[in-house]
Amino acid sequence: MKNFLVPTNFTPEAHHAFEVALQLAQRVGGRVVLLHKPDLPGGSGFVSSGSGSKGDGMDDVFAIRLLQNVKFKMHELMREALRRFNNIELDEVISTESLTTAILDTIRSHDIDLVVMGTQPPTKSRPWWVGSNTEKVVQLAPCPVLTVKHAQPNFDVQHLVVASDFSDEADRMVPQLRELQELFPDAKLHLLDVVAPGRSHEAPLQRIHSFASRHELDNYEPDVIDAPRVREGIPRFAEQAHADLVVMLTHGHTGLSHLWHANTAENVATHTNVPVLTLRT
Repeated sequence: MKNFLVPTNFTPEAHHAFEVALQLAQRVGGRVVLLHKPDLPGGSGFVSSGSGSKGDGMDDVFAIRLLQNVKFKMHELMREALRRFNNIELDEVISTESLTTAILDTIRSHDIDLVVMGTQPPTKSRPWWVGSNTEKVVQLAPCPVLTVKHAQPNFDVQHLVVASDFSDEADRMVPQLRELQELFPDAKLHLLDVVAPGRSHEAPLQRIHSFASRHELDNYEPDVIDAPRVREGIPRFAEQAHADLVVMLTHGHTGLSHLWHANTAENVATHTNVPVLTLRT
């Protein structure tokens, strides 16, 4: 995991994501790519990378000034990063394609390993997940997506919660899970299943131990929590365990798989203050 993409609209939430990406890149000597999609008149199709030369149809005075302002803000972020961090590479992309298209194109063109997205804390009238660009990116991105809602000045994961039913499908996330353990070798691994109240914990615990055994995972804790809904159990456990990161699974273009259908993911992200990482299976 070396190449990190941060879509930015220059909001505080986007800056939170930028800081997390910089910290991750510092750990691995990696690269952070900043992506911005300006709202330009006259349609889309313009892409700037590095030098930022303008394309056909972008000679409108407003568009030129807007692009100049965007470039200034991007360079300010890059200068800030270089003052605070070393051993990282920085790059920029400006695109007027739709945000989702721009992100997917940049993932391919820059060999991105992880997208780090800042999201606003939700309100009752505007859920975090439904209909958002984040949902589209999680469903379509060929790489993991990390969502960040709050400032993480010291993103050092000590408690890593992996929520699953630990069926055979969960085996597919093990390579990515090992990468996380390499990034955060001191992190305690919480393998979490959520069961309905009154159900026995014996079978879920057996599945968790079997999963850990066949993949030779150490420094883990088997955890089962009672909750009427998965989307209620995960945030509650994350708070109890002082989690620094919650990991979930996605399943290709169909969205979130098995337990992790869209409604579950929406509510987990809404009620979980810590960053949420979705891994592609």
